[in-house]
Amino acid sequence: MDWHKKMSIVLLGLPLLLGACLNLKQPSRKIDFYTLEYDPPKISGLESLPLVIRMERFSVAPMYNTNRIVYRDRSFKRNEYVYHQWRANPGDIVTHFLCRDIRESSLFKAVLCNDSRSPCSYALEGSIDEFFERDTEDIWQAVLCVSITLTAENEPDISKRIVFQKTYRAEEACKRKNPQALVEAISRAMAKISEEITRDIYCRLESRYITH
Repeated sequence: MDWHKKMSIVLLGLPLLLGACLNLKQPSRKIDFYTLEYDPPKISGLESLPLVIRMERFSVAPMYNTNRIVYRDRSFKRNEYVYHQWRANPGDIVTHFLCRDIRESSLFKAVLCNDSRSPCSYALEGSIDEFFERDTEDIWQAVLCVSITLTAENEPDISKRIVFQKTYRAEEACKRKNPQALVEAISRAMAKISEEITRDIYCRLESRYITH
């Protein structure tokens, strides 16, 4: 190969090499991470019960078991944002905030995290059945559906161990059509469901405690 051909090859390859170097220097698009934000529901006028509740980590339906924010823009489809993600898995997020809210209500002697080794009176477990953004032409909505099961830890009769079971669902309109508005809306939905769960658990355990 003569000198002129070698130089031609070098000159042709130089732009490709420079382009590759520039691409390596360019930062990838920033990923925005989100979590819920809302004040614990205020529940007053109820007397605290001398019971200890342990929160188990909630499971998540397979289509929402991801840190990416899931949205639905047409029937039978679920898509994910690549650059908009939850800081933690939805199971961890809902478990954390529900544990915080029940503890802050001061309606029980103690509320323990799932990794606690302390003895408890009841265990609360559940599942996140829906956790997504529903998009229509007119409006975007946050959809949250949570199912819970409350069990008595010291009940020897298995048939009597389940004390309470219920599914809660909330839909909140997004004020704008963007992921930030979705997170704000799902925070409002979580606040509503959390208060309902706390009140229902208290009412069920209050009647059970009095009869015992």
